[in-house]
Amino acid sequence: MNRKDHIIIADTLPHRQEPSLVAFSADNSRASSYYTDYAYVIQGIEQWLADRYGWEVRSYISDDGNEEYWALLEQDIRSNHPEAERVAQIYEQVEAKAFAYHSDGPEAGYQIFPSVRNNVFAYPEWRVAVARVPMFGNHGMYTEDFIFAESDLDLRRFLDYTRQRRRELDRRQVTVFTDGRHGIETGLEPITRLVDREEVVMNPEWKKQIFRSIDQFFSEDRGFFQTFEIPYKRGILLYGKPGNGKTTLVKSIAGSVQAPVAYWQITEHTCSDSIQEVFQAAAVMAPMILIIEDIDSMPEQVRSFFLNTLDGATSKEGIFLIGTTNYPERIDPALMNRAGRFDRAYEIKPPNTELRQAYLKRKGMQKLLGEEGLQEAARLAEGFSFAQLNELYVSAALEWYYEKKVDIGELIGNMKSELHKGRTQGWLRDAEAKVGFHT
Repeated sequence: MNRKDHIIIADTLPHRQEPSLVAFSADNSRASSYYTDYAYVIQGIEQWLADRYGWEVRSYISDDGNEEYWALLEQDIRSNHPEAERVAQIYEQVEAKAFAYHSDGPEAGYQIFPSVRNNVFAYPEWRVAVARVPMFGNHGMYTEDFIFAESDLDLRRFLDYTRQRRRELDRRQVTVFTDGRHGIETGLEPITRLVDREEVVMNPEWKKQIFRSIDQFFSEDRGFFQTFEIPYKRGILLYGKPGNGKTTLVKSIAGSVQAPVAYWQITEHTCSDSIQEVFQAAAVMAPMILIIEDIDSMPEQVRSFFLNTLDGATSKEGIFLIGTTNYPERIDPALMNRAGRFDRAYEIKPPNTELRQAYLKRKGMQKLLGEEGLQEAARLAEGFSFAQLNELYVSAALEWYYEKKVDIGELIGNMKSELHKGRTQGWLRDAEAKVGFHT
C-alpha cells in the first residue's frame, strides 16, 4: 500500500485549515475490505506520530473497560490543558469540533472545543497518544478506542499518571453511571456545594457510627482492616421515607472523604452487563464510594446476578457501598439476610422534637420567631420531614418579609391541612377554590 495514495495531508490542500489523516474523495476506493480500512487508518496514525514526534509506537486497546484517560482527556480538551495536544483530524468529512452550553461560572455560554471522536490527541511528556476512531460498517458508523505508546513502560506510566490526576479531580466531582438503553452512560458532575458534617441532623449515635466507619475505611494505612483481618469492603443501607435526610447524609459523605465518589442510577435498562461494567469501573477507582440510589428499583430479572456480584470475593474490594431507598418494604430480604452484602442498615426516621428544633435553628428560624417561637414551631411541626421543615422556614421567611410578622401556628396548620389533602386526595373532592382548566 502506497501511503501517499491514501493519506491526504490537508496542509497541502488550499481549501483546508485543519490537518487531516484521511479524506474521502473519488480517488479513494471504499470497496476494500473492512480490515484494509482498519489497518490503513491505524497505520496512518502511527506514521503521523512518527513524522511529528519521532515516535515508533504500537497500538493498544483497553480490555477492562478503563475509561479514566478518556474522561481526563475530555476535561483537558474543554479546559485547554497544556499537556494535551491535538495532533490531527482523522477523517476529513467527519466532525472535527464539538460544542456544549455551560450555564455556570464566569464563562457561561456556548463553548467550542475539539471533538473527542475523529481526532488524535497526544500527551508528549508521556510519549502516548489516544484516538477514538470512526469505523464504517454495513449498519452505519461506530467507534473504536485506541491508545498508542512507544513501550509497555510508557503506557503504564501514563495510566498511573491519569489515575492519579483523576483521583485528585474526583475529590471535587462525582462520577455518575446511568443505565441506558445502549449500555452504561458515564458522566461527571461537579460538587457545587459541599455539605459539612455538622449540617447533617440525625440520630447522634448513628451519625457517629456511619462517619467513623467511613473514616476507618479510608484511613491511609488501613491498619484497622489488616490488624483484625477484616475484608477491605464495607456496605451500609439507608432506608426511610422521602425528605428525612438520606440525600443530605450522602452528600456530606461524598464531600468529606478524600476518595472518588460515584453514583449509580438504576433504571429499567439495568442488566447483568451493566452491573458488571459498573463494578469493574468502581474497582479501577478504588478505594472509592459507590452510591446506589433507589436500590429497590433493581429490575427483578437481574437481582440474582446483582446479589451474586456483591458476594464475589473481589467485586467489592476497596469499595464502600451505600444503598438508599425510600421504600424499605420493596427491598429484597436477600440483601440483608446474608453477610457481606450490606453490613448495617440504618432507618432514617422523621425527626423528633429535638432534631426538628436543631434543624430549624440551623436554618435561622429564631431570627424570625425568637427562641420561644423556635421551640413552639418545633413542637407544632410534629410529623414533618426535614424537607417539610425547610418549606416551613421558607414560608415563614416570606410571610415575615411581606407582612412583618409570622403566625407560625396558622402557617403550620395550613401546611398540615394541605399535606393531609395530598395523602387522602381530598383536594379532588374540595368544591371550593378550584384551579385549573374547565370545559
